[in-house]
Amino acid sequence: MMPSYFFAHGAPSIVLEDNAYTQLLKHFKEHTPKPKAIVLFSAHWEETVQSVSAAETYETIYDFGGFQDELYQMTYPAKSDRSLVEQIQKLFEQQGIQNVRNEQRGLDHGAWAVLKLLYPDADIPVVALSVNRNLPNEQQYQIGKALAALREQDVLIIGSGGTVHNLRKLNWRFAGIDEWAEQFDSWLQNKLEAWDTEALFQYRELAPFAQEAVPTSEHFIPLLLAMGTGDSNRQAKLLHRSYQYGNLSLSCWQFS
Repeated sequence: MMPSYFFAHGAPSIVLEDNAYTQLLKHFKEHTPKPKAIVLFSAHWEETVQSVSAAETYETIYDFGGFQDELYQMTYPAKSDRSLVEQIQKLFEQQGIQNVRNEQRGLDHGAWAVLKLLYPDADIPVVALSVNRNLPNEQQYQIGKALAALREQDVLIIGSGGTVHNLRKLNWRFAGIDEWAEQFDSWLQNKLEAWDTEALFQYRELAPFAQEAVPTSEHFIPLLLAMGTGDSNRQAKLLHRSYQYGNLSLSCWQFS
């Protein structure tokens, strides 16, 4: 059964960087069987109704400004998979999850920046999925759980976001790590490894520095979605954690 993953996508410039985290992503395919397709929840696609992408060939969305010119020349012309789209919609419908198909939207940087590092040839079909910050955390988990059967079909499910993601607190010239960010991520690690969903669903009330780490939830939600796909075995493994700009977390979690 294919594991599912949560990848922090950091700043858009991550695709140009060479560090321990990007090396992990660049060598990921060497240690993982090539998936039949990729299903990816992106923090940068927010909708109030669960949306499923179905563009024949994706355009590349540059949903950022002020970064290196090279980024705006990059493309990721992956194709969708109509049969997989239909299967995803059926799985959602079986669990009473309202959903719609979107045949126009391209891939935002929460999707393509990660995929460019993982599979630079764009030769694997991709189905992107939206997130909805208005839903309770338990329902986020259930959305992920609804897709768990895809893992048995060699489909790679990814949540792309960030556990500590507060742009107002970034220090672009600070090489150290803010203690509050580490404390939040340490609490999170403990609860994920224990598969303590009760605590995780209440992270805003229970986790130290939750408001600082997660001022808005759209980047945190993909973690719960990816985790939900692993509900049958409930095994969480931290593959990497580092930080940029004082507190922007670069983490990778595997759920199997």
